[in-house]
Amino acid sequence: MSETEARLEFLLPYEIRARLAERSIVYLPLGTIEWHCEHLPVGLDGLTAHGICLDAARQDGGIVYPTLYFGTGGGHSLYPWTVMMDNEREIAGEIVKALGRLQDFGVRIVVLFSGHFAPGQLSMIDDIADGWNASGRPMKVIATAVNRIEGLTFGPDHAGLFETTLLGGLWPDRVQIDRLPSVETAPLAHDDTWEAGRHDQLHPLWGVIGADPRSYEAHQGPSLIAACTKWLLGRVASELTGV
Repeated sequence: MSETEARLEFLLPYEIRARLAERSIVYLPLGTIEWHCEHLPVGLDGLTAHGICLDAARQDGGIVYPTLYFGTGGGHSLYPWTVMMDNEREIAGEIVKALGRLQDFGVRIVVLFSGHFAPGQLSMIDDIADGWNASGRPMKVIATAVNRIEGLTFGPDHAGLFETTLLGGLWPDRVQIDRLPSVETAPLAHDDTWEAGRHDQLHPLWGVIGADPRSYEAHQGPSLIAACTKWLLGRVASELTGV
């Protein structure tokens, strides 16, 4: 299957009807435009969410809605090339409107899948799904995020080894570790993993919250993506069977 066959924005109406007749599910990926240090693109959250959703649709059917590149929450709102909404109200209205129209079109299941997983973002998608499902409407909404994926060998982070490897599994040319100071010229203290000075612009890993991405190994990316997709499909299946 080509990439365009599951992307809503590329589909003609008859193609939408045919795909939804086979599997009436729409994945709605969520992300942000946000600083991810010098070695990663600012659209990482949306790129990874969209890539995993597209992989799921290729394997199990359904359609992927265009990524919503607005998010809320987190400690990076004043970083360069970061556009973060002040609260969920600025985003939730757009999502709920989209859900209403998707239901009008006969969609049975919508998956809100966020690559941005600040607490405010997670609370927003959970509240939307809970409110929607409690209303008794026929369409079901499932809300989850990249950091909720279980059984991975990487812990979730911001621009660290996990997100670097995740993006590398989809867009390897967009990971440019050589943009960071080398480990030899800028070694880290043993306890420098999370908040220990990384909000300082002079820190060699400015804005990286998590494991040092300079140990990135490109060959691990595709298997990480595969594990994420498998988990997401299992999450959807569990919701639908009541398990």
